[in-house]
Formats: sequence, C-alpha cells, structure tokens
Amino acid sequence: MKSIKILMAITVLLSFTACNAQIKNAKTESVKIFGNCGMCKTTIEKAGNKKKVAKVDWNKDTKMAIITYDAKRTTQDEILKRIALSGYDSEKFLAPNDVYAKLPDCCQYERKAQTVAKVETPKTEVKEDHSTHNHSAMTETRQDVSQLKAVFDNYFAVKDALVKTDGNTSSTKAKELLTAINAVKMDKLTTEEHTVWMKVMKDLAFDAEHIADTKDASHQRDHFMPLSENMYALIKVSKTETPTYYQFCPMANDGKGANWLSKENAVKNPYYGSQMLTCGKVVETIK
Repeated sequence: MKSIKILMAITVLLSFTACNAQIKNAKTESVKIFGNCGMCKTTIEKAGNKKKVAKVDWNKDTKMAIITYDAKRTTQDEILKRIALSGYDSEKFLAPNDVYAKLPDCCQYERKAQTVAKVETPKTEVKEDHSTHNHSAMTETRQDVSQLKAVFDNYFAVKDALVKTDGNTSSTKAKELLTAINAVKMDKLTTEEHTVWMKVMKDLAFDAEHIADTKDASHQRDHFMPLSENMYALIKVSKTETPTYYQFCPMANDGKGANWLSKENAVKNPYYGSQMLTCGKVVETIK
C-alpha cells in the first residue's frame, strides 16, 4: 500500500512538472472554487484551461484549485472570470445567476453566504418602485449606465483627440480610459454586459494601453481600430442615455475601411483628421 501511494505521488509530481514545462513564465497559485462533483471538475477545468497558457487542477473534496499559468500572457483573474462564466463561484468572482441556474442539480453547490443575493438587493428594490414610479425606473437605468459610462466617455475623448491629430491629448485620455476599464465592477453589470465585457475587456485594455504609451497619432490610430470594434460590441448591449452613431470610413486601414463610434451624427474622421475630416458615413444608430 505504501509503495502504491509513493507511486501516485510521483505520478502527480511528474504531471505537474510536465505542465510547468509546457507553460512558459509559469506561476502557480491555489484558489478556492465552489462545486460538488466530477462533472463540476470537468467543467471548471475546461473553462480555465488554455493550451500553453493556463492549466487548472480542481479537487472536488477540498474545493481547491491549483492554477498554473503564463504570467506574461494571462492572470489569475482572467482564468477565474472564465470559470465564473461557466457557472462556478470563486472567492473573487461570482457566476451569473442565469448560468448557475442552468447547472445540473448535482452541480448546484451552496452559494457562499448568499453573496449574489446581496449584490442584487438594490436592483430588486428599484424594480418594486418601478411598478409604481417612473422616476425609479429612470434611477435604475442611470445605475446600470454608470458602470460603463466612464469607459464610453473616455473612448469618445480619445476619438475627439484623434480627430484633431493631437497625440498628446489622445495619450492622456487613453490613460484615463485604461483607469476606467480597470475600475469597472463586473458584479454591477447586467448579464448581457457581463458576457460581452468578459470577451472584450482584455483587448480594450491592451489597445488603450498602447495608445497611452505613444504620442504618435499614426500608431494610436492603428490601435483605435480594434478598440472601436470592441467598444461597439459593448455599447450594443448597454443602456445609453443618448443615441450613439457607428460611422465608417472606406479609405482607412489601407483602403479596407474602419469604423468608430461618435456621439454626433456629423462625421468627423479620427483616422485622417483635417486631411479628410468628413470622409465617411453613419452606418448605424445605436439607441
């Protein structure tokens, strides 16, 4: 029996070593993830794993996960967010209620200290008021918008600076955009916003950081294109107080065309500035 245990320990050690060998800049951490059974283990590990980037090994008895990841390519937070989107709470991130509700009965673990219910309490109160007072419905909308409003406002500020081909201001506003992105509290987002945010957050931060790190408007515009695409996906599922105009310039991106968002219907091209200020058209109005 003793020899069998030693053999098992060696096997685990060799497996762990092999995992580290495949993942560069490997960093290993332990974190608690809630779940019940072998089916949970399969879902959790599938959601967290990413080839040559992240490896998750979850223990259904201890509820502890050993996470090994490339610290230059991802973070513990990103891994835990993916796991949360698959239906499993950790000590840092909660699964969306609708995703948790779809888990098989055997996988529906006891949610710690009713944390999710506490997050939803303000919304429940607003909905009760909404049945009798229109003013409360407006308050609920403003609360939902506020989480992403700073992100959108700073994006528009970057766009306005690029219209003026002002690399200095664009860099400054991009730093403020990055701060706004990092300040978003995901548990305050709607389910649709949360789903899209998880997909675009990393890329939004990547492009905002690159725009902030240079004062070369040409390089900033290269990153403004993908920034605008991801911002478009986000604003489509968000509540906004005023219409947003999705505009298109066929000349940008070496003739392949590029889009951007504007609070104004009038076209002011951020890719060419004064050279071709009005080149483009409105292709969609987002309300």
